[in-house]
Amino acid sequence: MTAMLRNVARNVASNAARYAALLAVTALTIGPFLWLLSTSLKSPAENIYAQPPQWLPAEPTLANYAQVFATQPFWQYLGNSAAVAVLAVVANVTLASLAAYPLARMDFRGRGLLFGTLLATMMVPFQLLMIPVYELAVRLGLANTTLGLVLPHACTAFGIFFMRQAFLGIPKALEEVALIEGVPRLKIWWHVLLPLVKPSLATLAIFSFVAVWGDFLWPLVLTDDPARFTLPLGVNRLASTFSMDWRLVAAGAVFSLLPILTVFVFSQRFFIEGAMKGAVKG
Repeated sequence: MTAMLRNVARNVASNAARYAALLAVTALTIGPFLWLLSTSLKSPAENIYAQPPQWLPAEPTLANYAQVFATQPFWQYLGNSAAVAVLAVVANVTLASLAAYPLARMDFRGRGLLFGTLLATMMVPFQLLMIPVYELAVRLGLANTTLGLVLPHACTAFGIFFMRQAFLGIPKALEEVALIEGVPRLKIWWHVLLPLVKPSLATLAIFSFVAVWGDFLWPLVLTDDPARFTLPLGVNRLASTFSMDWRLVAAGAVFSLLPILTVFVFSQRFFIEGAMKGAVKG
């Protein structure tokens, strides 16, 4: 009886420590966003630098949001970001899955070397490639264009790697039956493989969307026309316009984060399922 009580007490203590750790991680994760939201709702009469910090606004107001939309074309920024994100997601999901198919399902000379080279490119930061990519975009007349902003995100090494892992989890018997029936490989990719990796496609789409939506450096380099600004550039312009009034900057930042939160909430089931599938096969 005593041993049983000790085991119960040990399990309770272990679970308590585990939940305490999870709560701490949760607080560290959502704490900055909650502070950002609180700052955006504070009136000018409140001191956002007060010590100790005041998490709840004394008099919540939407005046900061109204001033942001009255002084900056944030709806236009939203439309620009949405256009770039949608095109980039569609391009990356399509091209990455096309490139991953032969790496996962076909045997050809140099496949291992090609895949290793592809993985090596993931260690190269974009800052090293930015100048040649910028020169290419300018020569193609893509400066200050939506297509130019999509270019670096159109097909990523991570996307190819992720989809290759997803394709490796599909039994080859399904593909062999289609090949025996004389089905072209492109149709096998479209009608057989893609329907079986929908969770992975959704996961890659979410990763791509988050990366494109929050991209600041490439739009800053390629775009100098305010009419083509994306939301990150709009928030940066907002900060410079109002001499770092953090209430207005916080309002703009919260507005720019809402689409990401919305997309994740409605697709988290596919995201979790796809991430687990991608982590199993090696």
